[in-house]
Amino acid sequence: MAGADIFLKNLTKIFGKGTKKEVLAVDNVTMEIEGGTMVTLLGPSGCGKTTTLRMIAGFEHPTAGDIYLEGRKITDLPPQKRDTAMVFQSYGLFPHMTVFQNVAYGLKVRRLSRSEIKRRVAKALELVGLEGLEDRYPGQLSGGQQQRVALCRALVTEPKVLLFDEPLSNLDAKLRKGTREQIRNLQQELGITAIYVTHDQAEAMSISDRIAVMNQGRVEQVGDPNEIYMRPKNRFVASFIGEANFFRGRVSSSQDRKVTVEIFGKLITLEQDGNFEIGEEVEAVIRPEAVDLVEVNEGDINGEVRFSHYTGSIATYEIKLENGEEMEVVVANPREKGFLKKGDRVGISLHRQSLYLLKE
Repeated sequence: MAGADIFLKNLTKIFGKGTKKEVLAVDNVTMEIEGGTMVTLLGPSGCGKTTTLRMIAGFEHPTAGDIYLEGRKITDLPPQKRDTAMVFQSYGLFPHMTVFQNVAYGLKVRRLSRSEIKRRVAKALELVGLEGLEDRYPGQLSGGQQQRVALCRALVTEPKVLLFDEPLSNLDAKLRKGTREQIRNLQQELGITAIYVTHDQAEAMSISDRIAVMNQGRVEQVGDPNEIYMRPKNRFVASFIGEANFFRGRVSSSQDRKVTVEIFGKLITLEQDGNFEIGEEVEAVIRPEAVDLVEVNEGDINGEVRFSHYTGSIATYEIKLENGEEMEVVVANPREKGFLKKGDRVGISLHRQSLYLLKE
């Protein structure tokens, strides 16, 4: 089983076109997905990620634009002729069929021989660790097992592209983690192209080769997880991926990737690509974990703890800075570093390598 390249060209979807209830769900999306990679469409509800996935699958037809699979236009092909397979959020299992019958269903539709169906089903069940459960019905399985049956049913047809529509949303947190790891391991082992839809940032960061962040029908940024987190293209991406503090600054100098910015009344120099002009207003993105809490007057700025929240492995503080602004700070292993309480004064030292500037 091998993955295939996918190319979306000016893909647009308008629901209710020409009526008073017209909705632009996907807005001129162009994106290339390399074969054998796991790409996640990430964004809030209503951003167009599921509609984009359904157009790739053939369940929705684009208002404009085209979809290419290995250079072949598949825009007008029905789902069963696209060489793709979908794993749905609701599992979509037939309750009156056994695990074997559910997994074999797509192969029977394709009129494969009994021996070939038996071979493929056995292989697929082994891949997802469900061997021995062939005769059980969906109602006799746990949520995690049902999800693996749905995954198995998609894999057994040996598609070139595997599509996931928020497949883990019905599972509890611990089961989600284990199942997404299994999905990622299978995708890498098989070398299959996978497109995964979720609104869960942690899920996207943990399983993806690349992430496409969507908002209001548009793709805001495409990149690997580290790039999306550390070098967001705009404020929406920075705020949607993880937590972020935003502070206004002014560029003092910029040359050879070294930018000096005035922030908190202090000049701070960092490395960053981009054409910044002296005097330009910028917004500094400071991640809550990208700071050190130090003694008063030993950091870049002082502050006072206004709220503290302890969850065992981390402590989260809301700190009012001496200039009146507020900053969220996350400290790992707070037991070792000492737990702060409301009213404590601290110094805050910024990690230069993690500071990032956005043009306003």
